Amino acid sequence: MNKRYVFYPVIGALLVVGGMYVGIRLGTNRTINQAQSFFSSRAAAGNKLNNVINYIQAEYVDTVNADQLSNQAINNLLAELDPHSVYIPAEEFEHTNEQLDGGFDGIGVEFNILNDTLMVVSPLNGGPSATAGVMPGDKIINVNGKCIAGIGIKSDDVFKYLKGKKGTLVKLDIQRASFRKLLPFNITRDKIPLKSVDVSFIISPTVGFIKISKFSATTHTEFTKAFIALKAQGLQSLILDLRGNPGGFLNEAVDLCDDFLEDKKLIVYTQGKARPKQQYFATNKGVFEKGKLVVLIDEGSASAAEIVAGAIQDNDRGSVIGRRSFGKGLVQEQNQLADGSGIRLTIARYYTPSGRCIQKPYTKGKLKDYYEEEVNRYKNGELLNKDSVKFNTKETFKTLKGRTVYGGGGVMPDEFVGIDTSTIQKEMVEILIKTEPNKYCLTYANAHRKQLTALKQEPTLNLAAEFLQQNNVNVKHNQVTQLINDYLLATTLRYSGNEILFYKLFYKKDKIAKTGINTIVKGNLQ
Repeated sequence: MNKRYVFYPVIGALLVVGGMYVGIRLGTNRTINQAQSFFSSRAAAGNKLNNVINYIQAEYVDTVNADQLSNQAINNLLAELDPHSVYIPAEEFEHTNEQLDGGFDGIGVEFNILNDTLMVVSPLNGGPSATAGVMPGDKIINVNGKCIAGIGIKSDDVFKYLKGKKGTLVKLDIQRASFRKLLPFNITRDKIPLKSVDVSFIISPTVGFIKISKFSATTHTEFTKAFIALKAQGLQSLILDLRGNPGGFLNEAVDLCDDFLEDKKLIVYTQGKARPKQQYFATNKGVFEKGKLVVLIDEGSASAAEIVAGAIQDNDRGSVIGRRSFGKGLVQEQNQLADGSGIRLTIARYYTPSGRCIQKPYTKGKLKDYYEEEVNRYKNGELLNKDSVKFNTKETFKTLKGRTVYGGGGVMPDEFVGIDTSTIQKEMVEILIKTEPNKYCLTYANAHRKQLTALKQEPTLNLAAEFLQQNNVNVKHNQVTQLINDYLLATTLRYSGNEILFYKLFYKKDKIAKTGINTIVKGNLQ
């Protein structure tokens, strides 16, 4: 369990975000034959590589796989360029695209694995499973006549069983509480949307809260829908949560910024050796150009998320709160190769309105060091204390109002909020790591699902007492028991399908979110 995010429930999800990415959307993936005629003009260099591989395949002392050699050569080649130019194998290409295209073909269930059995946490509203009558708490025993219970099934295996082309049929045998026999279901796979707006609600009187987990092809549409709904509920100020957001499509980030910035304000610009400088400006069509705005970021906010934070900060439109963002200032273009694999190649850098490139330093070929930089931030105390934050004083820039901001390594927040490392927090984390809180929560949610999903306000449940007793744990500080109960309650609500109440309880305890609310209430915005 990640110590810093221990309050988040660990749950088998519908998606796995495929890396930090800010890309130029091409509509469809170009193929080498369609879009890159320059490959043929560089045939000589390519022939050298092909000749070497062919020679190895023909004459090497042992049998070798030419495709594996080619893939390895491409991987090594791209690794020498930068950390974000990557090769995507054919078997991963479709899944990678699904995360950004906003959907995939499947049956539409959120699941977890409990006691070696696949349990439905929640069928997606309007999806094939919900339409067929699948319910939360159902246990999937057989898929197309093959038993998948009690065989050590993993999440990756589940995707293989349940995903498939739209229109194809999958037969499930389901075990449901109070039914002695298995229930048969014939479900036709369909397009399943992958949400990028995780939640939206009124977090405090007149203060709306919207969390965006990635910038997919549907993000701006989702945001607009959520914003309109909150506006009808009395929204006057907005907190936009981009923590843990790894990025996505550049144009979606630009469209989102356009909603906040006045006409002709610069949002971002890109530039590369073969890509002339391109500037993106706001229009007069923004839905929230005047209200109080707070953007939440942390070390997991990257790429397109940093474009938004940088644009808001440089234009002095609102306050950025949290911790220094990841620091990815490179733009990739994705192309599909003839064999179904693909390449994401860095084609430009992006710059915030003040001229900052927030790409953090990297050494070519040393990917491990690059991605472990976040760990080093923790070791150096940067995630804990404001005084430990390292600014690149050689790269200083000015916002519209003349405030100093820094480039060369992420977006520095206007207000820093460190990780809680108190003795009480540490004790709670140690207890949760040694036990199985998510298993307990899933079991409890399954047994009390009807009552939990009907709740509108935080219940007064004492789950910690039973949980600690079951695990023979004695706490040293009474406050730890309350923290553990908060965690168990929030996670149980999440597993029951009561997402809104889960998020409300979660953000009630969240230091960064609370700081955002206080900033709006006190009017201390930048």
